Amino acid sequence: MTRFVLIDSIDVHVVKGKWIQEDAPQPMEHVVKWKAIRDQAIIATGTTVYIPQSIYQPYTEADRVRYIEKADLKEPIIFKTAHPDQWGIALEGALKDKMKDLLGKDDNMFEGCGPSVSIRLQWPGYRSWTKQIPTLNFKSPKGPITRAKLAKNIANCVKRFIEEKEKERMEMEADRRWRVGARNIRMEDLILVSLHHICKGSWQPQLRLRTPLNEIQLRRSQAQALCSITY
Repeated sequence: MTRFVLIDSIDVHVVKGKWIQEDAPQPMEHVVKWKAIRDQAIIATGTTVYIPQSIYQPYTEADRVRYIEKADLKEPIIFKTAHPDQWGIALEGALKDKMKDLLGKDDNMFEGCGPSVSIRLQWPGYRSWTKQIPTLNFKSPKGPITRAKLAKNIANCVKRFIEEKEKERMEMEADRRWRVGARNIRMEDLILVSLHHICKGSWQPQLRLRTPLNEIQLRRSQAQALCSITY
């Protein structure tokens, strides 16, 4: 049963015991698209588990208005493959230029953008991380980078992130399942699904696990057991 009432000139209603305000703020479009990927993506290999990143946003309200609300945010870039048909390419393959099955691999990316963009990672348990990548190739003639080159650049970013964060402690309340490093989540365990324009000049990759979490946890346990035997 739905009951409508009027309180201080704001329309609200009760649906199954929950109060819902009619003029409640709606999520921004780029946030909706980020979340929709998990429902839309076609998955043939790896797992359906995504790295639970928060979406980067500037610290101040003024910057959020300037760099998100008033920015011309582009559509997400999807990394689709054939054989098998799915959304996502293994980062390990991208790093080694093994991308013959990447659809549209020679398509130009970031046309009309500046010389570089920031790739941001909001990995659970670690502080926000960012690295700039070029949007242009340096071959003759110069032009925008391709989808394949972009995938390789993102793979290098994730590799760099893991190498740096492996040496750091996770935050106190962090879920240790998402720890990165040689004994934990490695670049080889990840699939790049999409890249999202989340802020003016900044893009964030949507990543899912190629290796099941229980296998990664087993690897961690075996490494810890080996260390205890050694010492």
